[in-house]
Amino acid sequence: MKKGVDFEKKISCLIILSLFISNFSIAQQKQENDSIAKSNTFWQRVGFGGGLGVGIGDGFTSIGVAPSAIYVFNDHTAAGVGLNFNYSTSRDDFKATVVGSSLIGLFKPIDEIILSSEFEMSRVSFKDEILNTSRNYWYPALFLGAGYSVSNFGAIGIRYDVLYNEEDSIYGTALLPFVRVYF
Repeated sequence: MKKGVDFEKKISCLIILSLFISNFSIAQQKQENDSIAKSNTFWQRVGFGGGLGVGIGDGFTSIGVAPSAIYVFNDHTAAGVGLNFNYSTSRDDFKATVVGSSLIGLFKPIDEIILSSEFEMSRVSFKDEILNTSRNYWYPALFLGAGYSVSNFGAIGIRYDVLYNEEDSIYGTALLPFVRVYF
C-alpha cells in the first residue's frame, strides 16, 4: 500500500510541477507577445516625412533637404523632430549654408484642420562675395500654422514665424506656405 501512495504522490507532484511549468511558460510567452505588440504599436505610430527643395536660376542655386518624424499619440495629437539643411549660392554675390533641427507639435481639433507649432534652431554660415565678409550665427524660428488635412497629420497650409527678424532671418518673409506629408 505504501508503494501505491508514493507512486500517487510522485504522479501528483509531477502533474503539479507540469502545470506550474506550463503556466510559467505561458506567462513568459504572454510577456514576449505583449512586448512584441508594444514595439509594433510604437513603430506603427511613427510617421516619416519631410521636404526636398531645388531652386535653379540664372547664376542662382538652392538645394534643401528637411527630413522629419512624428509620433502619433492619438487621432488628435502628434509630436516629432526634424532636421534641415540648405545650401544656396548666387554667382559672384553670396554663399549660404544653413543646418538646423526642429521640434514639431501637431493638433487636429477636427479631421479637416491641423494646427501646428514648430520651433526651429538653425546655424547660418553666410559669405557675402561682394563685400568679402562672412557671418556665422544661430537663428531661432517659432512657426505657428494652420492647414487643411490631406492625410494622417499631413496638411497643406500656411505658417507664421512669430520670431521673424528681417535682418537675420533665413526666410524672405514671416508668412510661409507649407506642404506636409507623413508615411
